This record gives sequence, C-alpha cells and structure tokens, in this order.
Amino acid sequence: MGERGGPFFVDFSDVWLAYNEELQQANQFAVEAIDLKVLQGEFIAIVGPSGCGKSTFMKLATGLKMPSIGRILIDGQRVTGPLKISGMAFQAPSLLPWRTTVDNVLLPLEIVEPYRSSFKAKRREYEQRARRLLQKVGLAGYEDKFPWQLSGGMQQRASICRALIHEPKMLLLDEPFGALDAFTREELWCILRDLWTEQRFNVILVTHDLRESVFLADTVYVMSKGPGRFMVRKEIALPRPRDLEITYTREFTDVVHELRTHIGAIRGQAGAPGALA
Repeated sequence: MGERGGPFFVDFSDVWLAYNEELQQANQFAVEAIDLKVLQGEFIAIVGPSGCGKSTFMKLATGLKMPSIGRILIDGQRVTGPLKISGMAFQAPSLLPWRTTVDNVLLPLEIVEPYRSSFKAKRREYEQRARRLLQKVGLAGYEDKFPWQLSGGMQQRASICRALIHEPKMLLLDEPFGALDAFTREELWCILRDLWTEQRFNVILVTHDLRESVFLADTVYVMSKGPGRFMVRKEIALPRPRDLEITYTREFTDVVHELRTHIGAIRGQAGAPGALA
C-alpha cells in the first residue's frame, strides 16, 4: 500500500484476530494480515460488505480486543487494553433516557480519569464546555431536554458531543449515521467535517455509505469479506474544505463508482447495483 513518512498515529503491523484459541488453531480468523499506517490528524474510512470484520477492526483499534498475532501502536504506545485517548459513537445514540442532553454529554467526564477525580469540583467548568459543544453542533436550546424530546438526528449530534467531551486524540465512528434520513445524514457529515477541521483529532469511520466515506475521509480502505483484510487503499484527492456541492461532481461520483466496483468484485458480482449505497 506504499509507505509514507511517519510518525504514524495508528500503526497496525501484521495483525490477525481469532475470537478464541480453538478458532486460532483451526486457522479461522475474523481479520487477518492487517497492516495500517495512519498519520497524525488523518481521517480514514473503512468500507466493505457486511460481515467483513469492520466492527472487529474497531474493537482492535479501541483496545477492547487484543490481536492473536501482530502488534498495534496508537500514539506511539503499544495497545494492551482499552484506550482512554479515544471517543466512540455508534449507529444507536444510546443516550440515557433519565439524563438531560447536557448530562448525557458529561457522562465520560464522570467516569474517565483524569476528569473523574475532579468532576465535582470542576462541574461548572465541564458543563460550560458541554454546552459550548452542543451549541457548536446546532443543539442550542436543547441542552436541558431529555433524549425522548429529541429527533434521531439530534440524539446523534449529542452522541458525537459525548464522544468528544473529554477531548480525545482519536474518534471512532461505527456507522453513526446509518439510521438517519438522507438530509439529516448530510447535515451531520458537515458537522463532523467542521469539528474535525477545527480540532484535527484522528478519525476512523466505519460505514456502508460510499458517498459518506468519499465526502469525509482523506483515505478510504476497502475490506474483503471475512476473514477481513484490507484489499484497496484509496486516497481521496478532492480538495478541502469540501461542501455538499462536491457530491454532485463527476470527480466525486467517479471515486464512488471506483470503490463500488472494488466491493462488487469482492462480493463476486462486480459493479452490482445496490452492493453498497
């Protein structure tokens, strides 16, 4: 996949994962031969057919799973357990229904050190930080509402704020916009783009949406069906800052079509319509 100059923020070296020893002895791996080098501040997206190991990869990147073979370094440190320097958001916002929006966003500061020890003493300061973040993503006026008073798109905005409140160096997103309508999804692309442009944390986005991956990412990786391995690495040469108008250009649709062709080939039905949206 070609070497680039480091230092690398994410560095997977020949990583394989089997979910237990029996499967490993039977040579049955969920992901295999993952070599990945991600620069500081880079935004990458991972696409591929269902069951290709994208979520398994995310567990490795967060330290929730240890590789059976190989080594993972993140921010220069070997991964040996769950990372404190990352934030995560999933397809389901999973906000606690009995907490207001601002209190949901504050949750990581209550449970993650070094914030936990000082949470009571600094609560006012942390709450101001949470309110500023909520205003930034368009939730001004909804900070004290409960999740059931918010639309799905609003809940997902709050979920992204919760993932970023402790100012992580890396944001991991597992199909965060998959359940939303097209207009809301595109609004959230722009919010994520703006937050990333301002703060330049690393992002790993797992998505089924090829347009989403091309609009947001610096680099898109295509995974094969299980056992998952990276088959294609595509640098997205579209200039930044990108606005939604770019998604209607020939340059953009050519890249989307190229990725769809790769995935169609992996599925054994090259270029099949509907392989991925």
